[in-house]
Amino acid sequence: MNSPALLEVRDLALALRNGTPLVHGIGFEVRPGEIVGIVGESGSGKTLAARSVMGLAPPAIQRTGGAIRFEGQDITQLAPAALRKLRGARMGMVFQEPMTSLNPSMPIGRQLDEGLALHTRLTPAERRARILEMLARVRIDDPIGALAAYPHRFSGGMRQRIMLASAMLLRPALLIADEPTTALDAIVQRDVLELMVGLTREHGTAVLMISHDLPMIARYTDRIVVMHHGRIVEQGPTAALVTAPQEAYTRKLLAAMPQRGATRAPSAAPPVLEVDGLVVDYPGSGGLFTKREARRALHGIDLRVGAGEVVALVGGSGSGKTTLGRTIAGLIRPSAGSLRFEGKPIVPGGEGWARYRAQCQMVFQDPVSSLDPRMTVAALIGEALRTVPGLTPAAKQARIAEVLDEVALSADVAQRYAHELSGGQRQRVAIARAVVRRPAFIVADEPVSALDVTVRAQILTLFAQLQSRHGFSCLFISHDLGVVEQIADRVVVMRQGAIVEAGLRDQVFDRPADAYTQELLGAVPRLHTALAQRVLADQAA
Repeated sequence: MNSPALLEVRDLALALRNGTPLVHGIGFEVRPGEIVGIVGESGSGKTLAARSVMGLAPPAIQRTGGAIRFEGQDITQLAPAALRKLRGARMGMVFQEPMTSLNPSMPIGRQLDEGLALHTRLTPAERRARILEMLARVRIDDPIGALAAYPHRFSGGMRQRIMLASAMLLRPALLIADEPTTALDAIVQRDVLELMVGLTREHGTAVLMISHDLPMIARYTDRIVVMHHGRIVEQGPTAALVTAPQEAYTRKLLAAMPQRGATRAPSAAPPVLEVDGLVVDYPGSGGLFTKREARRALHGIDLRVGAGEVVALVGGSGSGKTTLGRTIAGLIRPSAGSLRFEGKPIVPGGEGWARYRAQCQMVFQDPVSSLDPRMTVAALIGEALRTVPGLTPAAKQARIAEVLDEVALSADVAQRYAHELSGGQRQRVAIARAVVRRPAFIVADEPVSALDVTVRAQILTLFAQLQSRHGFSCLFISHDLGVVEQIADRVVVMRQGAIVEAGLRDQVFDRPADAYTQELLGAVPRLHTALAQRVLADQAA
């Protein structure tokens, strides 16, 4: 592209007010209509750099050098009032979690109208017409009804569409998308990204896309900027950077992508867990003015998990996979159906229930909310050993030290608290707490969804090593099919509370029988096909 740069970042340096440097003299450009991706691990500075372009860096962070030029003017020199005029009108932003950026106390219509009222001279009727047109464009089913609805009434994918509509209403020259699809399942992620790319191409909007999802970045971007520890280590055209990376760190990121694991022969032993006709109903709730109808979350689920087997449970948001995992773990009481563990019926509160709860452990999606912030790591792990008969205090401490070593955490971590650990370290503690009793069965609910690519690879390798060493069976719940392809022996696909397909991993991935499974697999961006898809998309445009 020979056109002048829309956005020029030159030698940008950011630091905390105490002088601690965070971003070290980075520079990149975004040209009109171009899509540029910034990738890197958590803490690499990619989000901080992008927010600085909008003037949205936290107050504790200051610019210590460099310039940011947008449409020819250095916006670091603009007065706050002038910068506010650019935001929304010429620069828009889509945040990672729309629920925190949409006002929960205001209807959607008022929130979408704010920017138009502030930055345009359109009449109320003209603004309403443009809002309805944009809501229809982002495929909101009932645009008129959505105007009066509040954010909590929409799913995560719908909220992200509304955020995209809000950002694109003013037809900005630059859209910054910060991890716009991290929490979404594969199909919704694809739909949101296709919408974003379609809208920006339609209006000639340039995009700065921040993500740790390399296949997605490779699929949609023209150029990639790779950041590490506040520095740019490499940047260039997407095809060249992905196929022939020049820097060791870029090669490390690409190597951390999930790969299909080796095939294991099915066990001939009886199943460890058997689920028959499992039904879960959520009762209706009555409010002052409204009443929510009862809802069936699981419709007669049948499931088997063999000895030492990893069964992956996949499906879109709201498919019931987490409900099934929590019901099996005893955290939700089923409405109907039966559960057998090692051939014996399991009834909440009945004979064998205490043993089952000890033998069935759970690793939660978010270790921050599942680890007590007032307890040290040693206390958190040791809590799982309270009911082990005959375990002396010395033996308990030895077991804690042993499991910390197994999950590759140093001994000094034992006396730390959860907030003093990184995301990857917290997830290792959560896994250590689950395996310290040497259980026969583990339910892992999205255990790596919040981790960046290299930490995710480390946790998956660790999990596979522990599973091989201790031989526990596992129900692995995930919406990341790349992760599933690496770790699973069998795959169970759920949709709307029912199982639509189940089989050996290679069979489901290579020869999916159900149309929904085919759609789910087709929506997953893969690095080796992303560039070809990008070329086809450019040709179609």
